[in-house]
Amino acid sequence: MAAETTQPVRIEADGSTFLTGDLTVPDRANATVLFAHGSGSSRFSPRNRAVAAALRQEGLATLLIDLLTEDEEQVDTATAQHRFDIPLLGRRLVAAIDALGEHETTAGRPVGLFGASTGAAAALTAAAERPDSVYAVVSRGGRPDLAGDALPDVLAPVLLVVGGHDHEVIRLNEAAADRLRAPHRLHIVPGATHLFEEPGALEEVAREAAGWFALPPTTNGE
Repeated sequence: MAAETTQPVRIEADGSTFLTGDLTVPDRANATVLFAHGSGSSRFSPRNRAVAAALRQEGLATLLIDLLTEDEEQVDTATAQHRFDIPLLGRRLVAAIDALGEHETTAGRPVGLFGASTGAAAALTAAAERPDSVYAVVSRGGRPDLAGDALPDVLAPVLLVVGGHDHEVIRLNEAAADRLRAPHRLHIVPGATHLFEEPGALEEVAREAAGWFALPPTTNGE
């Protein structure tokens, strides 16, 4: 198992708002995957953390962040005010992408985005805003349709992973895929429901994501 280091990060979002995250960098990581959790979740989501651990086994650094502050989370829990505010969440992801470009352990590395639920729409919105930084996007049980007019502007390849029993979300993903101009693929996990709680379902998500985020081998010119 490759050695890895985890450190807390604090990302300035708009001059007065700071986001909290956990950045884990394995030895010889060549890219970083930034996670955008869905509504009602956080950077401690066991599903996202399981996928992140699997990605690190493939040599990818991971950053799991909370896109809302503690105060905003409390408001959202009571009112659902922020969870569908895709422009806000997208701007916060852009701030995190920019921060990764300046961080001493991740600067110069391409960024992949992994979004779950409404976090998938935020990831696609951010990918459209930062086409030179984002090299791949994965949506898990996501709502990419909520990215709306940003979808045709995404340049990075997009993988949409949906549970086979999540029928309405499959329909919404198909509609979003029709608006994507970037290379994309819809992967259905047979027998899985929205949260991929069935045996082996989340492992399949992690395998598909790892393959999508894999960078082509580099050459040394010799």
